[in-house]
Amino acid sequence: MQVIADRAEAPNAIRSDPGALFVSLELSRSTWLITSLSPGGGEKMSKHNVPAGDICALLARFSDLQRKAFARTGKSFPIIVIQEAGLDGFWIHRVLQKEGIESHVVDPASVATSRRCRRAKTDRIDGEALVRTLLAYKRGEPRVCAMVKAPTPEEEDRRRLCRERKVLTNERVLHVNRIKGLLFSQGVSGYEPLRRDRRQRLDELRTGDGRPLPPHLKTQISRELDRLELLIEQIKAVETERDALLEPAVKTEGAPAPQAMLLAIKGIGPEFAAVLWSEGLFRHFDNRRQVAAYAGLAPTPWQSGSIDREQGASKAGNPRLRTALIQIAWLWLRHQPQSALARWFQERVRRNGGRLKKMTIVALARKLLVALWKYVSAGVVIEGAVMKAVWR
Repeated sequence: MQVIADRAEAPNAIRSDPGALFVSLELSRSTWLITSLSPGGGEKMSKHNVPAGDICALLARFSDLQRKAFARTGKSFPIIVIQEAGLDGFWIHRVLQKEGIESHVVDPASVATSRRCRRAKTDRIDGEALVRTLLAYKRGEPRVCAMVKAPTPEEEDRRRLCRERKVLTNERVLHVNRIKGLLFSQGVSGYEPLRRDRRQRLDELRTGDGRPLPPHLKTQISRELDRLELLIEQIKAVETERDALLEPAVKTEGAPAPQAMLLAIKGIGPEFAAVLWSEGLFRHFDNRRQVAAYAGLAPTPWQSGSIDREQGASKAGNPRLRTALIQIAWLWLRHQPQSALARWFQERVRRNGGRLKKMTIVALARKLLVALWKYVSAGVVIEGAVMKAVWR
């Protein structure tokens, strides 16, 4: 039997006089939906559409909302805007802040939703939910949502080098595998497209039954090699820009820059140092829990009554930083075998009978991230870590 709780005489979920204009933006490629709750307008939320990307129409709508609120109450109210982090990035957030409007970007996964199997979802419903979330956030309710800290344009542009290199590297792998697959269908194996003599070796190849490569197949592979060589040159150019970005930090006199401190650790090269710094360690964190949560390496417990188990890493943070840390953790065991973290890993694996190495490496990655954060932020040297003599 369904039980309906008694309702209060006056609804108090939404304040009748919020003291500001609370606005949410539902962004799409064609239109932007503006949902607003105005002082003196009761509990009803108004909704308006403007063309996507039309900042002038958006600001004009905000001015119209302020004018109507002033006509109802005789007072001027500030505007507080919320939007979800997504494909539009942070340029709208920066425009609003430049206009003197308080703007917030929320992690959409942190906004509470219905747990029904088939829940209703429309832009109008999502817009109202964002306004209610913003109201609760401004009231000071704890953990009502997770607001995103927008990076500066310089910080956002700086991390593009590592991301571009990753995209180019993945594309290079695709071309290499395609060339090997084409040759394997003719009984040819052992050809390495990344070798410098790839063109010469292609002319010398014979099929499994002793024939020269068919002319159209050879032409196709040649075009694949053209694209592959272009990718190789682009990767070199990106790496040159990356090293040029790290070089001023290495040559800084006095207190070493964080990038130079990371490069001084044995086992961390220019690429990993750039990823660690540009993707995470440039930010300010209050404690180690925030550091682990940002990388998605925080534990996820499941406790209810007699049930108490661990679900593993949350994977709710920066995926690029998390992937790099897992790779660094494996390299740490090779290059820093006498460090306290490596000894902890070996002891943990020994107690498990040599099993669960993949699970333990995730725990090592979390510990290593916290140790690196303490190292670059407070200068706390990692126990037992070996430093490089000179980095060139």
